[in-house]
Amino acid sequence: MRSLPGPPVRQDEPASGLGPTRSPVHASSGTRLGTARPRQEGPTDLRLVPPALAAWATAALVLDAHPAWAFGLVTGCLVIGCLVAVGLPPSARRTRRARVASWPRASAAALLLCVAAAAASAGLHGADLRRGPVPGLAREYATVTAEVELSSDPRLTRPKVRGDHVAPTAVLIDADVLRVQEAGGTAVTTRAPVLVIVDVDAAPPGRVTDGRGRSPWLGLLPSTRLRVSARLAPAMTSGDRVAAVLRVRDQGEPEVVGEPSGPQRLAGRLRSGLREATDGLPADPRALLPGLVVGDTSRITPELEEAFKETDLTHTLAVSGANFTILLALLLGPPGLAQHVERRGLAPRLGISLRGTAVLGGVLSLGFVIVCRPDPSVVRAAACGAVALLALATGRRRSMIPALATAVLLLVLYDPWLARSYGFLLSVVATGALLTLAPRWSAGLRRRGVPPRLAEALGAAAAAQALCAPIVAVLSARVSLVAVPCNLLAEFAIAPATVLGFAALATAPVAMPVAEALAWCAHWPAGWIARIARAGAALPGGGVDWPGSWAGAALLLAATLVVVLVGRRLLGHPWWCAACGLLLALAVVQPPPLTRAVTGWPPPGWRLVMCDVGQGDAMVLAAGEGTGVVVDAGPDPQLVDRCLRSLGISRIPLVVLTHFHADHVAGLPGVLRGRAVGAIETTGFEEPADQAAFVRRLAAARRIPVTRAAAGEQRRTGELSWQVVWPPPSPPPDSPSWTPPGTPPGVFPVRPPAPEGPNDASVAMLVRTAGLRLLLLGDLEPPAQRALARSPAAEALEGVDVLKVAHHGSAYQDPGLIRRAAPRLALISCGEDNSYGHPAPGTVAALRAGGAAVLRTDRDGALAVAGGGGELRVARD
Repeated sequence: MRSLPGPPVRQDEPASGLGPTRSPVHASSGTRLGTARPRQEGPTDLRLVPPALAAWATAALVLDAHPAWAFGLVTGCLVIGCLVAVGLPPSARRTRRARVASWPRASAAALLLCVAAAAASAGLHGADLRRGPVPGLAREYATVTAEVELSSDPRLTRPKVRGDHVAPTAVLIDADVLRVQEAGGTAVTTRAPVLVIVDVDAAPPGRVTDGRGRSPWLGLLPSTRLRVSARLAPAMTSGDRVAAVLRVRDQGEPEVVGEPSGPQRLAGRLRSGLREATDGLPADPRALLPGLVVGDTSRITPELEEAFKETDLTHTLAVSGANFTILLALLLGPPGLAQHVERRGLAPRLGISLRGTAVLGGVLSLGFVIVCRPDPSVVRAAACGAVALLALATGRRRSMIPALATAVLLLVLYDPWLARSYGFLLSVVATGALLTLAPRWSAGLRRRGVPPRLAEALGAAAAAQALCAPIVAVLSARVSLVAVPCNLLAEFAIAPATVLGFAALATAPVAMPVAEALAWCAHWPAGWIARIARAGAALPGGGVDWPGSWAGAALLLAATLVVVLVGRRLLGHPWWCAACGLLLALAVVQPPPLTRAVTGWPPPGWRLVMCDVGQGDAMVLAAGEGTGVVVDAGPDPQLVDRCLRSLGISRIPLVVLTHFHADHVAGLPGVLRGRAVGAIETTGFEEPADQAAFVRRLAAARRIPVTRAAAGEQRRTGELSWQVVWPPPSPPPDSPSWTPPGTPPGVFPVRPPAPEGPNDASVAMLVRTAGLRLLLLGDLEPPAQRALARSPAAEALEGVDVLKVAHHGSAYQDPGLIRRAAPRLALISCGEDNSYGHPAPGTVAALRAGGAAVLRTDRDGALAVAGGGGELRVARD
C-alpha cells in the first residue's frame, strides 16, 4: 500500500483533528470515509441515467392516459423486460468480460422494468382523479357537504388585475375529500384530491378573524379535518393534480372535525414561533427570514417577490436542497474535509463517530422534512440536497451521478406528479450542473489564477445558471443578465441567515428572547439578500425579454453554448475579457446619456411620455432632470417601473391617481420602487374601496401624504404647470342649492352631478409645458364630459395641442367635448388584443375627422411628446 503525501502526525493521538497531528494515514481505492485522503475515482457510471429519464418521461405521459393504455404499457414492458432479463447467460456472473458483454441487455431490462413501474405508479395516481363520485359531481357544479383533510398550508392569492378590477382575494388549500354528500343524498366515503378555494373577499362584514385581522382559514395546519359546505367545480386546467375545485364562502370560523397530527402541531408551533421572533425586524428581513428557513412566504410582498424573480433568486424564497445542505454542512463540517481525519463540524467536535454522525444526519433530515412540511417539494429538496452534499463530502462527484439518478427514479415512482413539476426539473438540473459542469469550470478558473474559493463559487453559480436559465425562460419569458453576480453576492449571506434562522426556530418555543436575539442577528444577512435582489432588479438592463417557449429555451441553450465556447478563448486574453466585461456592465447599467445616444429614447426635450403598460393608463410629465410627475400607475408594477427607469426618473414630486380602478393604481408599487415621492393626489370618490385602501396602505408604509384633487387647483414645478379641471369640489351635504365658487349663474343650477361611478370621478388636468397645452381626461364618461364642457374651465379647454383620450378610446365619448378640445394629437393607452375592443373605431374616426393625428400604445408602443413654442414632435419607443 502506497503512502500519500501529508503532514507528519503522531500515532498516539486521537483522529479528531483537534489535537496534535499523527503519522501519515494511508489511502487506497478501498479507503473508507473518514480517512486522510479521498479514494480515487474511475469513469462516471451512467447506467442508471437512462432508466431514470425513461421513468420520468413515462410518468409525465401516463398521468393523463386512459387506464387501459397504461395497463397495456405496464404489461408489455414487464413481459419484455422479464424476457430480456431471463435471457442473460449464466456466465454473465462469472467473469468481468462476460459481465461487460451482458451490460447492454441488462440495461435494457432495467430500463423496461423502470418504465413499467413508472407507468403503474402514474396510472394509479391518475386514476385517483377519476375515481369516486367527486369528478361527476364537479361536472354538475353540485353543492355538497364534504369532509376534507388538508394536505398543505393555506396560502393567500396574490392580487391579479382583470380589466379595471382586482380579482377577489382567496385562500387556497390542497386537500383530500374523505366523505361527500350531495343535498338530499347520502354520504359517500371516498378519497379524491381537491383544491379548496375560500372566497375571503366574499365574506360578510364583521366575520370572525384571528388576532391579526386575518381569516381564520389561514391558521389551519396540514392533516386537519374540516366539514365544509361548498360548490364543486371541474379542475381549472387539464393536467392538474386535483379531481375538482371546492369553492367555499368564508362565513367565519371553519368547522374542525379532526385535529392535526402531533408532528404537524409541533411543526406549526415552531413555524409560528419563528414568525413571532421576527415580528420586530424591518420589513424585508421580517418577510424573507421565514422563507429562507422553512419556506414560509406569507409575508413576501409582490414587489419583493418580483425583485427576486428579476434576479433569479427565487430559489431562496422556497425550501430547497441548499437549506438542507447548509444544515448537514454544519453537522459534518466543511465538505472538503469531510473525508479527512482532520474533518470539522459539530459532530466530530462532540466526539460523535461516523456511524453516529450518519444516524444524527438521518434524524436531522427527518426533522427538516417535518418542520418544512412533508409534501413532495420538501421531500424533493431533502433528496437533492443530500445527494449534492454527499457528492461534495466524499469527494466523489462522478460517482454521485448514479446517486442522483436513483433519487430521481425513486421520487418519480413515489410521486409521479413531480415529473410535470418545473420545480423538480430545476432542482435536478441544478444538482446535475453542480456535479458535472461546476467542477470542470472551477478547475479551469483555478488554472487561470482565480483563487480556489472564488473559482468554486463562480463555477457553481455559472453552471447552475447556464443549465437552469432556459427552463426559467420558459416560465417567465425573460432572461436575467444579473443572475450570476446576484447569486454570488447572495451566497455569502444565505448560510449565516439560514443557520441563525434555524437556531431561532429551535429556541422560540422555549426561550423567545433568545430567539428574538438570534433573529435580530439573522436579519443582517437576510436584509443583505433583499438589498441585492432590489438593486439587481432596479438595473435598467438587468434582464431581456425572451420567447417563453421550449423553442426559445433551445435557442437560449444554443446561445449559452456559444458564449461558453467564446469565453474559454477569451480567458487567455485579459484585455479582451475586460472589454467584454465593460460592455456587459454598460448594457446592464444603461447610463441615460449613453442609452439616449444609442436608442434615441427618450427623445431630447420630451414633455410627456405615455408608457406602454397594457390595458391601463400611466403617463409621465417632465419636471426637470431625473424628475417627473406621474399620472396613473397602470395595472402592472413591473411595466411602469421599467418605463420610469428608461426615462431616468428618480424623483417624483407628485403622483396623481385619476381614480381607483386597478388598471390605474395597481402598478403603484412599481412607481414607488427606489424613488423619492413627495405626495400622492387622488380623487375624492374612494371606490372601489379595496383599491382605495391599497393606495392608502402603500402611502402610509412609506410615509407619503395623500391629498384630494378638486377643480380649480393649480400647481407648478419648474416649467411644468397644471390645473385640475375635474371633479368639482364636493358640496356640503346640508346645502342642496350650493354651487362651486366662481361658477357662472346657470352652469350648476342646483349642485354638480353626482358621479355614477369611479370613471366619472376621474381627475382631469389641463397641463402647460414649454408652450404646449395637454388635456388629460382619465376615464371620464359622457355625463362627466358634458358637465366638464359646461364648467368654468371650458374656455381653457379649446384648441389643445395634445388630448389623452378618455377611457382608453372607448365608444363612450361626448362629441361636444372632442369638438371643443380640437386636439392636434390624440393619444390612446390600451392593451394589445384587449377584450373590450378599445379603442372603438368610431372614436378613432371622430378624432381623425376633427384633424387629430391618433397614436395608440397597443400598436405604437410607448409614446413621447416633445417640442415647444407650438412645435410638436412624437417619438415611439
